[in-house]
Amino acid sequence: MKNATFLFFLLSNFWMFSQQVEISGFVYDYKGNPLPGAHVLEKGTSNNTQTDFDGHYVLSVRQGVKLEYKYVGYKTHEVKIKDKLIINVSLEEDYEMLQEVVVTGYGIQRKSQITGAVTHINKQSSNTDISSLLQGKVSGVNIRGISSVQHKKVRGAVKSPLYLVDGTAVEKQYNHTVQPPFETKKGNYPVKNDENYASFYENQFHNVGVNPLSTFSIDVDKAAYSNIRRFINRGQQVPIDAVKIEEMINYFDYDYAQPKGQHTFSVHTEVAQTPWNEDTKLVRIGLQGKEYLNEELPASNLTFLIDVSGSMSSENKLPLLKSAFKLLINQLREKDKVSIVVYAGAAGVVLEPTSGKDKAKIINALNMLEAGGSTAGGEGIELAYKLAEKNYKKHGNNRVILATDGDFNVGLSNDNEMEKLITGKRASGVYLSVLGFGMGNYKDSKLEILADKGNGNHGYIDTMQEAQKLFGKDFGGTLFTIAKDVKLQVEFNPAKVKSYRLIGYENRLLAYEDFTNDAKDAGEMGSGHKVTALYEIVEEGGSSNYTKDDIKLKYVDPIKNNTFSDELFTVKFRYKKPDGNKSIELVHVQNAIIKEMSKDFQFAAAVALFGQQLRQSAFTNNSSVNTIVQLAEQGRGKDENGYRAEFVRLVKCYNERLVMDN
Repeated sequence: MKNATFLFFLLSNFWMFSQQVEISGFVYDYKGNPLPGAHVLEKGTSNNTQTDFDGHYVLSVRQGVKLEYKYVGYKTHEVKIKDKLIINVSLEEDYEMLQEVVVTGYGIQRKSQITGAVTHINKQSSNTDISSLLQGKVSGVNIRGISSVQHKKVRGAVKSPLYLVDGTAVEKQYNHTVQPPFETKKGNYPVKNDENYASFYENQFHNVGVNPLSTFSIDVDKAAYSNIRRFINRGQQVPIDAVKIEEMINYFDYDYAQPKGQHTFSVHTEVAQTPWNEDTKLVRIGLQGKEYLNEELPASNLTFLIDVSGSMSSENKLPLLKSAFKLLINQLREKDKVSIVVYAGAAGVVLEPTSGKDKAKIINALNMLEAGGSTAGGEGIELAYKLAEKNYKKHGNNRVILATDGDFNVGLSNDNEMEKLITGKRASGVYLSVLGFGMGNYKDSKLEILADKGNGNHGYIDTMQEAQKLFGKDFGGTLFTIAKDVKLQVEFNPAKVKSYRLIGYENRLLAYEDFTNDAKDAGEMGSGHKVTALYEIVEEGGSSNYTKDDIKLKYVDPIKNNTFSDELFTVKFRYKKPDGNKSIELVHVQNAIIKEMSKDFQFAAAVALFGQQLRQSAFTNNSSVNTIVQLAEQGRGKDENGYRAEFVRLVKCYNERLVMDN
């Protein structure tokens, strides 16, 4: 009888601990604000998930296990799973900042004013990799160039220690500048932020009588918005040059009608009063690309080009990259082929072309990747294109997908060298998509150039939710090009418009003669892609502090021409088919009727105004953050995926930080 009771007890416990349950809930900060990107981990396992932008999570675990809730800058919270299936957690801020880690001899010596600020790492044998001891042990630590921190056989202490200040490894040549004591709370040791963005000046108002044409290449990149979101969520100042207003606007979905007839695109226009300036009007121009179902798309020849250098070691780089690419792999069909090329100090092929039906094989190759070494990006690009060209699919989707932080430091590395390399490869018919990861050394300017010159698009993945958007909702647009060299030219009627300025697109401007030049490269659009451009205009006869007096021309008097007196402007739109060399042109005319703003127009205007405030624009007319919030909330509409609600939350978080700083 005792044996039977004991056996029953064992079986009951085994059943309880082996049964899977689905746990869900929200993770908040101490103020009750959601924490997007927080890690929820089944303790002692690799089973984990991240919260979405509303702080929500779902994770299947065994009954009786413990869950750990982690977020950078907050204390880890632990909960044992009992009978509750919904667990909401509020994390407490962690003020015990990491101050200093010094690598000496065969071990790690810790120094801190607060002992809890540094994780304990035991002394190891002389053949142990120091970087592997640090990696993953301290929340927030980012080790760049793991191979340079390998342990060497020496007698006594290492002469050149590794310093980490505020979780960032100090490069060896700057060790002499780290002179304790120093405070890391405020940071009187200036750790250089190695992120890089192209500088540009915002567009100004142009006099229509002198310059009636506005010409630019379209831009479907959305990297700027997710990158800005990363800064705001971390409570950091957004660099002005990281703000590209057109990419912020185009991040969101708008209700443009699908094209009809023979053309691949439809053009939509709208004019209304500018919400932040009563002296001007706002123009919205929208392009809608034809959307194809997944089964309608041609077979793909995809080459994943993955950066596995030391700079990719942190959690928001290679580990996030692996999880993100699995979403893409799950979308592949049997007729699709995938290859994987990696690069660090050198480049190599880790997966030959493999059918999309063999997902386990592709994922296994992905899981085997580890970070370490320098960054020979140029060599990796050469090898990836070579492999893509070798397996080229005629009438198919041939594309290299580069995933990196852009920190190339071996071989070809500067922007001009990389631009020449990619421009030369463009003629092969292989497109290049570029996905950025990480922070601290993110090279936005380089990645944008690569995508632009490679006839592809540029995205920035900061969370799994962003990966889901790119590889799930926007899958077709991300990977399947329906038109290349897409250009817009807007001609304003001087009888109706006194002056205009294009909001954003500063690095996409073209000379007016480039519009009809089919040799001039321009942007690409994918399946279902939408492009939105906003102009702020001053009507003829109106006045504005931003426009100067009219320039009187002796030989030109456009006002006398009343033939088009009811037209405000004309939009000309040119594009080529993916395998074509001759452009197709569409023309759309907008009359002078001013209407109430649609919900989509209100929301786009809110995003544009927020971008202008982030850039400290001269054209915000001293508008407040409340104007942005009001516009965005009025224009939220259906918001099925919650992206517009997230924008409102970001604006409010940004405003709270401004109030606290002031």
